Amino acid sequence: MGAVVFRDTAFARASRDLTLYIGTYTSTTSEGIYVYRMNSETGELKKFSSIKSENPSFLTLDRSRRFLYAVNEVNQFEGKASGAVSSYAIDATGKLKFLNQQASMGADPCHLTVDRRRSSLLVANYTGGNLALLPIRSDGTLEPAADIKRHEGKGIKEQQNGPHAHCIILDASERYALAADLGIDKVMIYSFSPSLHELLPARQPSASLKAGAGPRHLTLHPNGRFVYVINELDSTLTTLKYNAGTLTTVDTVSTLPTGFSGVSYCADVHVSPSGKFLYGSNRGHNSIVVFALDARTGKPTLVEHVSTEGKWPRNFVIDPAGRFLLVANQHTDNVVVFKIDPGTGRLQPSGQVAEVPVPVCLKFR
Repeated sequence: MGAVVFRDTAFARASRDLTLYIGTYTSTTSEGIYVYRMNSETGELKKFSSIKSENPSFLTLDRSRRFLYAVNEVNQFEGKASGAVSSYAIDATGKLKFLNQQASMGADPCHLTVDRRRSSLLVANYTGGNLALLPIRSDGTLEPAADIKRHEGKGIKEQQNGPHAHCIILDASERYALAADLGIDKVMIYSFSPSLHELLPARQPSASLKAGAGPRHLTLHPNGRFVYVINELDSTLTTLKYNAGTLTTVDTVSTLPTGFSGVSYCADVHVSPSGKFLYGSNRGHNSIVVFALDARTGKPTLVEHVSTEGKWPRNFVIDPAGRFLLVANQHTDNVVVFKIDPGTGRLQPSGQVAEVPVPVCLKFR
């Protein structure tokens, strides 16, 4: 008689679940950071826990997935003109425990990145118009900022009365940091030294985009050869060729349908894990634009525009397997789950929706 195998159905269900962290604005009913479970087969979302935090509008996790870091998008921190950043430990279940908080050294921090070694937290301060580097201790807590880089200049549009750093990422080698500044229409390029906790201007210190574009977020292609910048103010996507700290413009295309004449602002941009497709969010048109990417040139070709089934889509996220895309609709208090067609990149509503107050950032563990 063969051995009897007992199946732990609860464990089997848990093994199919992904942990999703949702950052919000807390001016209304939001508690702060929400933790959800997502069924990796169906896309169903269920609330698991939450933790209080003030305007945690952007989140990131370290490579080990043991720590989460959040901006606190405020103008004042401890009586000074600065925002803040907070660190959290993640337990075995995915729940968060607050560790500590430090000044971001600029008002309204809106984006952050942690290096592979978890030595540094890089923060973009929107109103402050600067970048700050905060060392990270071995226990995941943050030290005060060790380096600050202030940008200079302004653009041609009303929203560009000064520098507005909006995003900072590291390249695959982590020798360089790339920062989109919406206020001066530039992608700034820095040499990154994790051991010295320092950012230094690279040989090519910046790449200029079209006047009035308003670069907001940027992302690297998985092959490391292309950078994609989504421009908030003129609703465009710019493709740049990337090579060891240098950027060269390849192409710029609209993220909106031909003939659209309403008000809309781009928000977020991501490349699929396969590298075949790119997605961008349009606030106002309330859509996700889908592009197919040329493997040789990196250029995008329009596939479709899909309604986000809500208003003011802010950040969105693709699950690690590339099967689902989740959108945070800020003005309609919902997170909507779409299925991704792996062959065409097209999106289809899954029917799964979570009601979350003022969601603006989504991150999978």
